[in-house]
Amino acid sequence: TAAGSCAPGDLPLKKDGTLTVATGDPAFPPWVEDDKPESGKGFESALVYAIADQLGIDKSKVTWTRTGFDEAVAPGPKAYDFNVQQYSISDKRKKVVDFSAPYYQVEQAIVGRKDGPLASAKSLADLKDAKLGAAVGTTSLDYIDEFIKPGTAPLAFDDNAAAKAAFDAGQVDGIVFDLPTAYYITGVEIPDSSIVGILPQQGAAEELGALFEKGSKLVSCVDDALMTLKDNGTLGDLQEQWLKQGGDVPTLTK
Repeated sequence: TAAGSCAPGDLPLKKDGTLTVATGDPAFPPWVEDDKPESGKGFESALVYAIADQLGIDKSKVTWTRTGFDEAVAPGPKAYDFNVQQYSISDKRKKVVDFSAPYYQVEQAIVGRKDGPLASAKSLADLKDAKLGAAVGTTSLDYIDEFIKPGTAPLAFDDNAAAKAAFDAGQVDGIVFDLPTAYYITGVEIPDSSIVGILPQQGAAEELGALFEKGSKLVSCVDDALMTLKDNGTLGDLQEQWLKQGGDVPTLTK
């Protein structure tokens, strides 16, 4: 960025002096705690306030708004400066939106019942006959379609809450989430579930970034902020605090 162009008074914000950030409706732990992004609790919530601090924006000047996951990836102008709800950076999405530098490298995991049909699965082949599901528009759903390729078409849910309800009702044997979400779901939301395994990485690593409308002039300033947070250890500390929920989980074989 050009010298001085990321000074607080020069930031190209939707509303002068205010950073407007979108997240999910609802937003889930460990990304946002208690569906209250304004609390600064949860990884993405805490990260937004750390970015705002680097940009010279007081936390009282951070405003939150809500969007569906899918609608934010659609082309066109956005009513917010950027959106954080575990958006994986992909070439397909980059055609219609812009992303910040990555702030987390994510793995996908599959959740099943502790004593269910997937409990002994060791490979992707062991999932072929399973009824699986994931949230609509996510890389979790893409992973099922592209790499597991089950005999039964996967169910696509509006959000994690709908996925959980289908799991509770026995409509699916397993649901694919990103690993931090899987830790939370199995630890808190669905007590009789467990992480069957981490899904093997296919191709390039999957990385999460903040999502901006195409051509946003704010991207480079947020990238600078993220670089500083990475270099000074803040980013690593926040990942450790919110996303490392512990427990050794096996990775399934391809």
